[in-house]
Amino acid sequence: MKIQILRNILEENDKLAEEIRNFTNSSKTLVLNIMSSPGSGKTRLLENIIPILKKQDIRVGVIEGDITTTNDADRISPLEVPIVQINTDNFGGDCHLGSEVIKPALDKLNIEKLDLVIIENVGNLVCPAEFDTGADINIVVISTTEGDDKPVKYPLMFRQCQMAIINKIDLLEYLDCDINLLKTNIKKINPTIDLSITSAKNGDGIQELVGKIIKKIKR
Repeated sequence: MKIQILRNILEENDKLAEEIRNFTNSSKTLVLNIMSSPGSGKTRLLENIIPILKKQDIRVGVIEGDITTTNDADRISPLEVPIVQINTDNFGGDCHLGSEVIKPALDKLNIEKLDLVIIENVGNLVCPAEFDTGADINIVVISTTEGDDKPVKYPLMFRQCQMAIINKIDLLEYLDCDINLLKTNIKKINPTIDLSITSAKNGDGIQELVGKIIKKIKR
């Protein structure tokens, strides 16, 4: 019975996710779903890339997911882009965002007027990978502080993503992390994944990452 219930939940989620994709395709709005462990640097990356996107006249909106607090949304707010906060504590404290909360958030953003919506998912390297949000592209961020073995320990996340960002490369000299092994492990799980290397702190790789995103814009 439990298996049947889980299957029904995922089927309903996937059905709504496909409706979201049809909706955003009609408005020519690209939706990115960024996932990672807590502390990988997702928000700091957004603080870097959003101003560059805005200078390119890309109209950006953000959906911030967290269990509690508006800490990340508060950091994005000075960038003057529309933001919708989702606190999953209001829905039982889920460790992921599903399509059932993304759809109303997109409605609030008035996506017909946006070129790009970025979902910053709840910090977790497992649960978010199991739920389709309706995004066009799933992106996983992994920081060098997490070690080089995480892709093989948490393979589903890397299988489900089309892009991966290795962040915090400015810390490599202080860490016991083999970045080449990390790259190899990511590619072992997903050979076709598009890999970027960044430091959200000093800006390394940010321009290249933004360039990749702009190429995906539907307009």
